[in-house]
Amino acid sequence: MEFSSVMRQVAAAVIASPKFLYLYDERDSGHANQPVAAAIDPFDLASRLSFFLWGSIPDEELHSLAEKGELVDRAILRKQVNRMLNDQKIKRFCDSFPAQWLQLERIISSTPDPEKYPEFYYLKYRKSMHMMLEPLLLFETVLIEDLPITQFIDSDFTYRSNLLEQSYARLDDPTPPPRPSAGPVTVLNFHRVPVTDRRSGGMITNAAVMTMTSGPEETKPITRGAWVAAVVFNDPPQPPPADVPVLSEHPPEHQAQMTLRERFALHRTRADCRACHQKIDPFGFALENYDAVGEWRSQYENARSIDVSGKLFQQHEFQDVVQFKDAILQEKDRFIRGFAGHLLSFGLARELGPADQAVLDRITLAVAQEEDRFQAMIMQVVLSEPFLTMTNSLDEVSEQ
Repeated sequence: MEFSSVMRQVAAAVIASPKFLYLYDERDSGHANQPVAAAIDPFDLASRLSFFLWGSIPDEELHSLAEKGELVDRAILRKQVNRMLNDQKIKRFCDSFPAQWLQLERIISSTPDPEKYPEFYYLKYRKSMHMMLEPLLLFETVLIEDLPITQFIDSDFTYRSNLLEQSYARLDDPTPPPRPSAGPVTVLNFHRVPVTDRRSGGMITNAAVMTMTSGPEETKPITRGAWVAAVVFNDPPQPPPADVPVLSEHPPEHQAQMTLRERFALHRTRADCRACHQKIDPFGFALENYDAVGEWRSQYENARSIDVSGKLFQQHEFQDVVQFKDAILQEKDRFIRGFAGHLLSFGLARELGPADQAVLDRITLAVAQEEDRFQAMIMQVVLSEPFLTMTNSLDEVSEQ
């Protein structure tokens, strides 16, 4: 066999190997003769830190500090985290983590009905391309400017393209905007704008989330509620029973004059559905003023008024989406703890277990003392026990 053919086979085998695509801990604690957890090796710490914040291998400085055994010193580790946060390579984190956290890949496959929502398809780039950038730019700014992570719930600024500005302007004016002109298809110009209407701003009510949690023709309050539970509070609901029928976007004639809330009331009469719906329904129905492409509406097509009232965690009553945001901010420790869980899981590249829960409590408390600032959150994740140990399972680990 020719040398070039042999090399092609070797290269193909390497690229196809899971160990080429994923990080592996060869010293996993799954064997009985190994300790459950051990202090992390400096080189492993350099790799974990670099893949966490830069999405790549350690640079020369991290490697040098690991080689000297100095990276495990907490003072030096703090300096390195600050250095990495101020390096341009942090952009990789700003692109990868929020897309996973917010499940933004779902907006790419969103297909609103082109007859009902023709403006979504005006340009060669669908409006979803504009929608997706807004939360990513907000996330990046909160990190770089070290703002409180509560901005993700109710920000006082955001980023908009001209196309998005026209959409959000319809919060007060339902008149369809003029058809936008098709500029260069490879350039999307965004600008930072203050949020003066709290019905927009933050991650929860941005157009991307509203669109990707809707069907082609109609909103899906349960999908939206499940998204809020999973993303905002890191408490995803259990999958529904397999024999539960899907609510059709085209209601039967006897339900045509019902609101979506009334139709779902019939849907959740089953005892095995009721408990889960009591948990997620208030989240989803709070967002019903946003249609299937995230634009504001005050009534359904059958002229019935939209009722978004509810009670968050059976404690905080709200009558509109602004009060819903206020209710979440009253429970901000739940949000911060949930966000810490997402971040720690991302940094460790594994799901969290029961023993990690006390760690999240400590991170939440420490971040609260730093005015809930984002970079303080990252620092606390890096300095946490799970990040500084080699085990992939902390169920039997006691606090160091």
